[in-house]
Amino acid sequence: MKHLIIPDCQVKDGVPLEHLEWIGHYIVEKKPDVIINIGDFADMPSLSEYDKGKKSFEGRRYRKDIEATHKGMELLLQPLKDFNERARRNKDRQYRPRMVLTLGNHENRIKRAIESDPKLDGTISTDDCGYEEAGWEVFDFLDPVVIDGVVYCHYLVSGVMGRPIGTASAMISKVHQSAVVGHQQGRQVAYGRRADGSNITCIIAGSCYLHNEDYMGHQGNQHWRGVVVLHEVNDGHFDEMFVSLDYLRKKYD
Repeated sequence: MKHLIIPDCQVKDGVPLEHLEWIGHYIVEKKPDVIINIGDFADMPSLSEYDKGKKSFEGRRYRKDIEATHKGMELLLQPLKDFNERARRNKDRQYRPRMVLTLGNHENRIKRAIESDPKLDGTISTDDCGYEEAGWEVFDFLDPVVIDGVVYCHYLVSGVMGRPIGTASAMISKVHQSAVVGHQQGRQVAYGRRADGSNITCIIAGSCYLHNEDYMGHQGNQHWRGVVVLHEVNDGHFDEMFVSLDYLRKKYD
């Protein structure tokens, strides 16, 4: 089995989104069996508590967040739709991968907003993002899904406080199973062994966007950005490959 993981895209109004179309073309060319969107596809800045009340918060609207999310998803999936449209006369040639999306903490801002202001219940919802309508199997925030022996989740937690496990090496020691998560910018990889001697690999990859985040500053924005491909996935074993957005730009732009 071949898995392709799309790390945090943090789609929002006013940022470049052409990389999502590059990823779509790469998916059609490589045809992974499973596509995993690891969460925070939508950024949802209108519901951010971090800079609420600051000048930078002015002009943010929930409607703009949802519209940007839909536009980003259309760019990502259009190459696949075009491929299947061309192959519609031959169903054997059509490409129908399993598509899994684990909600991230940014999408979870919608539920947190409802909890803080109950009158929003029934007015806004994570369904507004349109993920299921676009064909994704959606798993709630922090609900892990295991596929071919690999655990996928936006992030995995440890301790009674439920803090995110911060390093790939810590995931090895705490989870004891191959896992891929997002949430943190850049990439980390760690390797270990189970008691039976079989290999364990844990990956953190949480950045798949072209824009820079102001709060991170120049040095903080120099992290790796791209997608992750897992080849020969079987019972948690795989060979990982990192594909940068710079590579995809050169190939498809």
